[in-house]
Amino acid sequence: MICIKNGTLHTAVSREPITADILIENGKIVKIGIGLCADGAEVIDASGLNVYPGFVEAHCHIGLDGYGIGYEGHDYNEMNDPVTPQLHAVDGINPFDPCLEMAAKAGVTCFATGPGSSNVLGGTFVAIKPVGTCVDDMIVKDPIAMKCAFGENPKRCYQKQGISSRMTTAANLRNALKKAQLYKAKVEAAGDDVSKLPAFEEKSDALIPVLNKEIPLKAHAHQANDLLTALRIAKEFDVNITLEHVTEGHMIVKELAKANVPLAVGPTFGHASKFELQNKTWETPGILAKAGCHVSIITDAPVTPLHYLPLCAGLAMKAGMDEYDALRAITINPAEHIGVADRVGSLEEGKDADIVIMDGTPFTVEGVVKHVLINGAEI
Repeated sequence: MICIKNGTLHTAVSREPITADILIENGKIVKIGIGLCADGAEVIDASGLNVYPGFVEAHCHIGLDGYGIGYEGHDYNEMNDPVTPQLHAVDGINPFDPCLEMAAKAGVTCFATGPGSSNVLGGTFVAIKPVGTCVDDMIVKDPIAMKCAFGENPKRCYQKQGISSRMTTAANLRNALKKAQLYKAKVEAAGDDVSKLPAFEEKSDALIPVLNKEIPLKAHAHQANDLLTALRIAKEFDVNITLEHVTEGHMIVKELAKANVPLAVGPTFGHASKFELQNKTWETPGILAKAGCHVSIITDAPVTPLHYLPLCAGLAMKAGMDEYDALRAITINPAEHIGVADRVGSLEEGKDADIVIMDGTPFTVEGVVKHVLINGAEI
């Protein structure tokens, strides 16, 4: 049992911070209040310090694209086939990737990772915590989404395999979803009669959870037209979708607000390395949040190192984003985005004790992390 005493709590669900204690037992927040104490509890004195929920990343590739391994060592794209919905991120993650420890020590206590964005359909993402030696023990939720991609990446990577335009990328996705619809209908028509089941189709079978709305499409899209194509296809097939990167989101604010789907904005740090990034700006997350959109800020690590996630929120604040919106964009919003808000993303009773205690704030380089707890254990 641990008791965090007298900290200034930034819960991510209430705009105003409060001074209170947090009682932790069996890896969970069991009580938040004033004057809490428990016999035998380890006490962490947070007087004069700020206490935050562990930071959450909605979209990255660490564990699959690791620290210092180069192109030849990565596992985040299957380059032999542009359509691979049957792949599972959990089968490729390396728990010993140093990026995980770096992120944890910076207060990033949960993240979504999975296949990269070369493939029209890349496979499923998983939400894990950055502590452990066996990925099966690190999982918060699996799967959380099915990765798909629009724009320049599929065009660039699969020109020799039949994709050289945005139209072909969209056609490939529609084709896979239509095949999955027909396959699903045949499976359902067969019922319990095994003799009537269609021949097993690995790719179509992998897309049934998408068609059943058990998991959303997780759509890599930077350019405004790609964002709208992703929404168009999701509507056509009546599936759920989240939009990832959203680089030109500030250019179609009304359309995105109307769509009312989760938006993960980033990576914004660095220069525009390709044409579809030419309009990126730190103003985007703030503009979208002010319009009422559900906004998360992402690093797309290793594009931007995952341990800089809080600093990315600070740079969005510098460009005009409200501080409370920025905090939510790296805590409760990404937790909701990836479907794990029942466990992480805010300081609330009953949730996992993933907690960051800081001298200063996470939004500046001056802020100093003093304690990080994951599942109630200080790391």
